[in-house]
Parts: sequence; structure tokens; C-alpha cells
Amino acid sequence: MRETTKEIFDKYEVRKTRKQKTAFIDFALDHARKNGYDAHVEKGSFKSRNIVVGDPKTARVTYTAHYDTCPRLPFPNFITPKNILIYILYQLVLTVFILGVPILIGVIVGNVLDLAGVSDGITADVVFYLTYALIVAVFYLILAGPANPHTANDNTSGVTALFEIMEKLPDAERAGVAFIFFDLEEMGLIGSSSYYSKNKAQMKDKLIINLDCVSDGKNILFVLSKKAVCYEDALRSAFAESGTYAPEFCSRGVFYPSDQASFPYGVGVAALKKSKKHGILYMNKIHTASDTVYDEENIAYLSDGAVRLASELNKTV
Repeated sequence: MRETTKEIFDKYEVRKTRKQKTAFIDFALDHARKNGYDAHVEKGSFKSRNIVVGDPKTARVTYTAHYDTCPRLPFPNFITPKNILIYILYQLVLTVFILGVPILIGVIVGNVLDLAGVSDGITADVVFYLTYALIVAVFYLILAGPANPHTANDNTSGVTALFEIMEKLPDAERAGVAFIFFDLEEMGLIGSSSYYSKNKAQMKDKLIINLDCVSDGKNILFVLSKKAVCYEDALRSAFAESGTYAPEFCSRGVFYPSDQASFPYGVGVAALKKSKKHGILYMNKIHTASDTVYDEENIAYLSDGAVRLASELNKTV
């Protein structure tokens, strides 16, 4: 394991509280500057803090990853980017469960109160307010509950990939490359959407390569926005098949919810597993304590490809 990666796992794997984020921000700024990059923090909506390395406004390509940590949940965020129906059905099942349990508890409490002879009016009020409070509590835990203690894939993998790209880039290529570590992705892409809103004029035609959950699975998927399709050939050349890697490049019939969606020329990158029977690409384990798989070969493959892409794009200037 690379020295920088080991230090992040040892000291900064959980980045959820303001104190934890501040410690990581200080580390990231210091590391970037020691490697010869300009770096600063740009504040955004809801007190988000994005770490900006280099100058995205003049860069030919900007590599991004979110650094915030999600809450620990009892169920994984199961994603099937190329099978949207399965993804929607899974989300519906979760929604039914999330709403159903509080409602069931409310019904049970209501029945107990009825058996105890409590008046219908009081019973109805108790059931309503109890159910409402339970639903609010569940959603609070989903959005802002205790931090997941393990973040190997989501998204320490993307964070360490950015540092590895920084370290591998030759001096001659660095002026054409920038990096952004986004905050509050887990709260709804707040950091990235805030950054784009504040820098829309400069970023509306910039290529963004977003690395999110790239260390658990050998099937590397590139999700291209409609406008980013013009970069597909360059991406295919830079991230060519290599050993066990045969990357897929998709722009239609695919959905991957991450920060690249905030940019017109966004490309999302994810590592996925493939089911044996039907060949369905999927991601599991994230948002749970089972998120412990960190494949260093994935990071090396992606960082090497990122360096090649930067070199190729810089030639076209």
C-alpha cells in the first residue's frame, strides 16, 4: 500500500464531523502543496468545504472525488447502473420498509391503547405523532446518523486515487490538470452542485472525471453525460483494456448517482461486480460496516489511465 494511502486509512478514513473533515482538509492541503500544487478551500452551500487543487478554470481535465463519509446503515446502498429498473425496485422496497416499520409500530401502539380503554381521540393523536416522530428519526439516521466506520470503497478509494494521480503526474502535465475533493455528496451532491453554481461560466465546458467507489470490483464503468461523449475516444485510449480490466463506456440507459451529475461534461467512474447468471453489474456493501474492500490494482489502473488522459489532452492545446 502506498504511503499516502496508508496514512489516510490510519488517520482519516472517517470524515464526517467538522473536526474530522478539518483534519483531513489540513492533510490534503499540506500534501498537495508539498507535491508542488496550489491548493485552497472553497466554501459552498450548507457550510460545505470543497478542496481545490490546481486551477479547474484553466485545466484540460479535472479529477474529482467526494471525501465526506456516509452514515452507517443496516442495509447497503445497492446500485445497478445499467439495470435501472432493478435499482428503482430496490429503492422502492427500502422506502416501503422505512415507512412501513414506523407505521406498524404506530398500529400496534394504537391497538394496545384501544385494549387499555383509551379514548379514540387520544389514541389517534398518539398514533399520529408517534408514527411521524419515528419516520423523522429514521430519515435523520439515514442522512445524518453515526458515521460508517469503514469507507474503503465509498469513498476512500476515490480520495486515494486522486492523491495517486497527483503524485504520478509529470511536472510538464500538471498545469493542465486540477483536482477537487467535494464535500456533502452523501447529503445530495451539495458540494459539487454548489461549486458548479458558483463557477458556472468557467466550468460549463470543462471535462470532469469523478471517481466514486472504485475499489470493489474488476468491472470498471465509465458513465458519460451526453456532452462528454465527445471525449469517449480519448477515454478509451487512456483507459484501454489491461490484464483483467475491460472497461465499459456508456452514455445511454445508464445511471450512476454521484458528483459528475452536477457538470455538463461529467464522467462518473465506478468499480462494479458482475453477477454470474445474468451478467448484471452491481455494487453492494457501501453504507455498511462491510465496506472494507480496497483493491490497490484498481487504483493503480485508474491513476495510470488518468495520467495518460491528461498527457493526451494537453497535446491538443
